[in-house]
Amino acid sequence: MKRILILGGGTAGTMMAAKLVHVLPLDDWEIAVVDQDDEHVYQPGLLFLPFGDYTRSELVKRRSAVLPPAAKLILAVVDRIVPDENRVTLLGGASIAYDFLIIATGSRIVPAETEGLTGKGWRDTAFDFYTLDGASALGEKLRTWKGGRLVVNVVEMPIKCPVAPLEFLFLAEAFFAGRGMRDDVELVYATPLDSAFTKKRCSDMMGGLLEERGIAVETTFNTGEVDGSARMLRSWDGREIPYDLLVTVPTHRGSAAIATSGLGNELDFVPTDRHTLQSRAFENVFVIGDATDLSSSKAGSVAHFQAEVLTGNVRRAIAGLPLDPGFDGHANCFIETGYGKATLIDFNYDVEPLAGRFPLPIVGPFTLLEETRVNHWGKLAFRSIYWNVLLKGHELPTVGPRMSMAGKRG
Repeated sequence: MKRILILGGGTAGTMMAAKLVHVLPLDDWEIAVVDQDDEHVYQPGLLFLPFGDYTRSELVKRRSAVLPPAAKLILAVVDRIVPDENRVTLLGGASIAYDFLIIATGSRIVPAETEGLTGKGWRDTAFDFYTLDGASALGEKLRTWKGGRLVVNVVEMPIKCPVAPLEFLFLAEAFFAGRGMRDDVELVYATPLDSAFTKKRCSDMMGGLLEERGIAVETTFNTGEVDGSARMLRSWDGREIPYDLLVTVPTHRGSAAIATSGLGNELDFVPTDRHTLQSRAFENVFVIGDATDLSSSKAGSVAHFQAEVLTGNVRRAIAGLPLDPGFDGHANCFIETGYGKATLIDFNYDVEPLAGRFPLPIVGPFTLLEETRVNHWGKLAFRSIYWNVLLKGHELPTVGPRMSMAGKRG
């Protein structure tokens, strides 16, 4: 029997396993997934955890219960990939051979790479919200925090879900207003970008909302050091930002196994063909989701769109056919703006977010680049869609992998 080995049982790896068990003859092919634990976290929910909108248990399911029964789950830590020998070694010495390899190892935060960040004050006056433990600890802090200067800092790009820091600020502003302590809290956004976001039209909108909500923005702030004793953020060019509470988005890297294997770039993300999702170095290796070095967003929607293209390309590779250059960088993100509203952006490698209706022209029901309650409900409804539709390998009607211009206006 031949084997497709998927490294990583997160969003991208689970979707690929679910799709492949439906399209490949399982008498001939084994679909195996390797992950280090049996815990699948609904990552979009981490944003809401600090504000008490979700509980920790609502965001976690057993990985073995989420993956399709026809796929084999191997709970182990990957030591290294040996692509010249078509095998992966595990910690402890075991080795797994493969015919095709799909790298879906995601990204990880590495707060220890910023000087001082994990020193004095870590998980007391400095927190992340990109991990289950970090978001939970921050939630505990916010429940009793009396106010002061709260700084959200993105250390460097790229990061997972690039709109999440903005969403956190909007939700925090509404959270403090709801508690009657908005006048006691100063909110600051320190970003390495030269504006609020990477895409100009979206950045203009987000910048306007930040100003409207009284949230200060410090641009081109490249974090060099965190002094937890003085509660001070320092940039490489000598600027200082004091804080009472720091919410950090630390440096992101790819999997440690990618680094060990020597397959990644300077941040351990795997060089990947931007349209076919094939590894640039090995024909029988494909890459999906946050593990790639692509300029598309590191977001769950991107992994979903990539999975549709990659499933077809795995089948083409098995059949010896040319690959489909079908991935266009399509990304689609709801952006929570607080007070029960959200906006929505839809873009790809070449097209900036545009105004209009989504996914259907005129009808919508979602509105692009505008705050609406329907968009907020769409964001909340996505949790059920995630568990019951996307992870099971099903498609979303009217939302294809390629960005559509229907309903959009320039």
